[in-house]
Amino acid sequence: MHLHILGICGTFMGGLALIARAAGHTVTGCDAGVYPPMSTQLEEQGIKLIEGFGPEQAQLRPDLFIIGNVVTRGNPLMEAILNQGLPYTSGPQWLGEHILRGQHVLAVAGTHGKTTTSAMLAWILEHAGREPNFLVGGIARDLKVSARYQPGQSLFVIEADEYDTAFFDKRSKFVHYRPRTAILNNLEYDHADIFPDLQAIETQFHHLVRTIPAQGRIIAPDGSEAIDRVLDRGCWTPLVRFGGHGAWQAVVRADADDGHFDVVHNGQALGAIGWNLGGEHNRLNALAALAAAEHVGVPPQEGLAALSAFAGVKRRMELRGTVRQVAVYDDFAHHPTAIATTLQGLRKQVGAGRILAVLEPRSNTMKLGTMAARLPAALQAADLIFCFGATAGKHALGWDPKQVFASMGERAKAYDDLDTMIAAIAAAAQAGDTILVMSNGGFGGIHQKLLDRL
Repeated sequence: MHLHILGICGTFMGGLALIARAAGHTVTGCDAGVYPPMSTQLEEQGIKLIEGFGPEQAQLRPDLFIIGNVVTRGNPLMEAILNQGLPYTSGPQWLGEHILRGQHVLAVAGTHGKTTTSAMLAWILEHAGREPNFLVGGIARDLKVSARYQPGQSLFVIEADEYDTAFFDKRSKFVHYRPRTAILNNLEYDHADIFPDLQAIETQFHHLVRTIPAQGRIIAPDGSEAIDRVLDRGCWTPLVRFGGHGAWQAVVRADADDGHFDVVHNGQALGAIGWNLGGEHNRLNALAALAAAEHVGVPPQEGLAALSAFAGVKRRMELRGTVRQVAVYDDFAHHPTAIATTLQGLRKQVGAGRILAVLEPRSNTMKLGTMAARLPAALQAADLIFCFGATAGKHALGWDPKQVFASMGERAKAYDDLDTMIAAIAAAAQAGDTILVMSNGGFGGIHQKLLDRL
């Protein structure tokens, strides 16, 4: 079968393309500004890429067009598909119907930590010799790729995104996945461009809960009011709690650093994890992954050994380089809660060392300004803050950073020119500083530009 994928260079759709190719299909695709590293990964797998969404691509006459959620009405190729009555479906629906059916799906949902927790879970299963299939929104250093499919394997780990499926299907992507094991990691308001309020997201999460069988497992944090409201609407699946007073707990010893902690299950100490990931959020991610792996038969002690060897995920506190004793880190944090927890974890790591936080509010929610007022509090652990807010173009903000950060005085500066901001950061940096760059995009290659400037 020939599949032509619209929006192929996105993390999800690119991973889907690799999975479809592994399943034996002929795959081609298109995107605006076809770009690496996904484009390189796809071309290496023999997947032909076409620049743009020209209507002439309708003449390729594939068996099916698979539509990514970046495609809207008015897209020239989409209009041609509709006008000519050609067959199409969404990426999540195709994946659910043609790949995930018959697999034991382990889905990781939540506002934060989906990619890291999915990578942890896939790595635990890989380390235990289970050779899982997976589709993760980032590249774990241990797994080396973001997606893998081997038809003979029965476990499939998937990052379960609550964002909408396609312009013609406004349900969350994850309703198509039909998991047997589901992690509901956390739940906060996000995606202000498609959800009017938190209750609307909770409704989508309950749609997911409705699909999980009675012989499955739901893994949820202890003490999340939003997730508790979701489950109070109805839950037909055994529930396992982690964190707080849950069945799975992480205990940091008084004499241990932030990267070492003990895991306790039902009051019994199982052993310790020692790794280079810091922060309470990563400890909770680990507990959720251990509970999910245990559901498919991986003994917790094997999970502990796997996580102690876990090297993390690219763009999640990834050290990009150190110059003149100034370390530059890259992180995907783009929601106030994720920004705060990332900075708190880094603060424990660097102690009294200075942190220079560099922020690009790039997500649709952040550009709209829905959570702008929360940013000063989220950035309190940083010594200096540099916010990039373009006043024009695709990523222009709908709010004024200078006004939002006025209460922080000289600690916070806003810029609308990237080169000017890079020069200011380099001028401010001192030996022993840590520069933390936070964005869910490429940020104009700022990481290497900073290293070069330093």
